[in-house]
Amino acid sequence: MRNGIIILAIAYTLSQFFRAFLPVVATPLGNDIGAGPEDLAMASSVWFLAFAAMQIPVGSALDRIGPRVTAAVIFAIGGGLGAIGFGLAQTPFHLIIAMGLIGVGCSPVLMAAYYIIARGYPAAAFATLAGGLIGFGSIGNVAGSAPLAWAVETFGWRASMIGLGALCIVVAAAMFIVIRDPEPVERPKTGSVFDLFKIPLLWPIFIMMFVNYAPAAGIRGLWAGPFLADTLGADVPTIGWVTFVMGMAMIASSFAFGPIEKALGTRKWVVIGGNGLGLIGLIGLWAFPGAGIVFVTVMLSLIGIGGSTFAVIVAHSRAFIPNHLTGRGVTLLNLFGIGGVGFMQFVTGAIFAASEPHQAYGMIFATFAVLVAAGLGIYATSRDSTG
Repeated sequence: MRNGIIILAIAYTLSQFFRAFLPVVATPLGNDIGAGPEDLAMASSVWFLAFAAMQIPVGSALDRIGPRVTAAVIFAIGGGLGAIGFGLAQTPFHLIIAMGLIGVGCSPVLMAAYYIIARGYPAAAFATLAGGLIGFGSIGNVAGSAPLAWAVETFGWRASMIGLGALCIVVAAAMFIVIRDPEPVERPKTGSVFDLFKIPLLWPIFIMMFVNYAPAAGIRGLWAGPFLADTLGADVPTIGWVTFVMGMAMIASSFAFGPIEKALGTRKWVVIGGNGLGLIGLIGLWAFPGAGIVFVTVMLSLIGIGGSTFAVIVAHSRAFIPNHLTGRGVTLLNLFGIGGVGFMQFVTGAIFAASEPHQAYGMIFATFAVLVAAGLGIYATSRDSTG
């Protein structure tokens, strides 16, 4: 079981890379095939929406087929072929299609690991293990910053993406060989994802999940690059290093939140505290966008910390999800989380297109801030879980 989680963690690093690499390649994509910020916003949104749309069938497949075949087959076809297609793209539309395919490919990876953890380890260990998995996988987030900038400068963006597609296929083969499915549970003859909506305790958690990851993923995965370039005149290496620091903050906090939750004996208030820091970061960027590269880096890091409470939110919900719906439960939570990102990429892309350049980024940060504040207000009514 441990080896399966390890190979899924490696696959998750690639998933994190694919949701965060666009800011670094934005300039060469614009120069080579005319892809502008609106095109990249659409491509990023399609990645997240395709990912989200797959969560319901992935959840059903995890409960019925198991994580081994589900993760390996989808990751090979979607992640591998999608990345290769991205490297061969000739128009912005090709990028959008390729990103949608990659989103499909990445959709089962984290949830397959969460399924194995939920079924094979004590409930009290879920947040720590799940957060550690995100922390390890966030190496991919870091790889999509300064290291990718170096690869693009050295090999070009096309060769880099085609190589990553080949790596995805190799990792998918390793998943098929290494992963062992947990023993099946005895389940009622009836039961579906809709049964989860009949549990009122989950509703405010769904809302929090919808708003939690959207700012960190949307800004790290798209808006950070254009914002830094247009507002502070940052070049590609500088963008790479700023997003590297943001990625490192996300890794550190992902590892930290599980032990903090155990030490404090609360999941709800750890989530509220982390997202409160993210809200401060969003307000800071809205109010003082030109305050300097150090200030902006700190604010971006706070936003990343807020998005890193993802695993604690899943652990919070896990206490209220029946065992026979484990796969569908964790993937439904993920649908809200990733769906929130995709939805907000559409919204922020439309804001950018409809606004004056010097106003657009402030409006984007303000919109994210309102979203998080509203989500925190609703989530504050939820029942805590600690076991």
